[in-house]
Amino acid sequence: MKAAIALTALPLALLLTACGEEPGSDQQFYGVQPDLPKPERGLLPSMTIAEPTPWGDQRPTVPEGFSVSAIATDLKIPRQTLVLPNGDILVAEGRGGNAPKLKPKDMIAGVIKARGTTSVESGNRLTLLRDADGDGTYELQTVFAEDLNAPYGLALHEGNLYVANQDELVRFDYQEGQTKASSPPSKVADLPSEINHHWTKALTISEDGRYLYVGIGSNSNITERGMEAEVDRAMVWQVDAETGAYKPYATGLRNPTALAIQPGTGTLWAVVNERDELGEDLVPDYLTSVQEGGFYGWPYSYFGQHIDPRVKPQDPDKVAAAIEPDYALGAHVAALGLDFSSEVMGERYADGVFVGEHGSWNRKNPVGYKVIFVPFENGRPSADPIDFVTGFRTEDGRTRGRPVGVTVDPRGALIVADDLANTVWRVVREGGE
Repeated sequence: MKAAIALTALPLALLLTACGEEPGSDQQFYGVQPDLPKPERGLLPSMTIAEPTPWGDQRPTVPEGFSVSAIATDLKIPRQTLVLPNGDILVAEGRGGNAPKLKPKDMIAGVIKARGTTSVESGNRLTLLRDADGDGTYELQTVFAEDLNAPYGLALHEGNLYVANQDELVRFDYQEGQTKASSPPSKVADLPSEINHHWTKALTISEDGRYLYVGIGSNSNITERGMEAEVDRAMVWQVDAETGAYKPYATGLRNPTALAIQPGTGTLWAVVNERDELGEDLVPDYLTSVQEGGFYGWPYSYFGQHIDPRVKPQDPDKVAAAIEPDYALGAHVAALGLDFSSEVMGERYADGVFVGEHGSWNRKNPVGYKVIFVPFENGRPSADPIDFVTGFRTEDGRTRGRPVGVTVDPRGALIVADDLANTVWRVVREGGE
């Protein structure tokens, strides 16, 4: 019955959208300390259906001096990837979430978002890819582990392979070269999942392997389910890898969807998906270093101390303590992938991060749907983003793919998971391998 209501309401939703907000713009507010616009609110947020279309004989567009190829196809919703020490690639495949809809708007949005995603069944598995002879063709594609629960984050340290399912953090024993898990995983820690509005569990590990960091998204846009539904959420956990004991590492991060440790400094960085329904150009998703004990604003404020007037009661002390993120990525780009680059990607792309932008659904003029590179200088973001992998949307507005995880292969490649085309792409420097 609820699905029928949502489908019936869809034409009304599109009509209301037309009169609810100002016409969509191509302007985006990004970079260090962006001058953000004023909030705009309407009857409904803008919603644009991303009609999928096959890649066919087309490929993504990459910069001059690089080439791109599909190294795995026919996957079951690839999300994040991990390059193993011997060059094998693990791919986490799955789809989670179990939060009930609260309002007619949520049902309408659910229908629209579903039309822009794959119809393939959730893999709930890890797939291993191997290029045994180093020619760029991954001739082996095999299931490494199955019967998982919407796996997403991946991390490895000295024979311990960690996987963040939507409901628990688990560990496999791993020996270099193996193509299949030798035994079922052991549980490290339970993760919040009773309601899973934002179900993805991002993961990274400290350089010494002592601590795991897990990104846990909120259960709402701005606490519509009540604060009791947000216990232990909208934060990054620090988990003791040996005991499973955890504590909040940083809070007020609405949906930290990817985490990475900055080489040489040990600093934790994240990309975070921010709140909706404040207009076409708010609130920017962001890239930020994550301070231990830091508070990043959600739900009371956004991008530092910009108060969200919809949240009541407010907490002035929390707002005053809110840390401004390091770098705005633009509103609604849905950043889901993050990895630090190195000299293997060439001089222009040696110092900075790659970010996978899954793409908007709630903007008249869609944004995201690409992989960008954010240049760094002296350990911090320093310039405008550079488009690195594009072409996921056609000129007539259809969608071929949607990038999620991005991983730099030390052998000189960027690995990109595409969860709409169910493909893993590999971008290499020509003559660089």
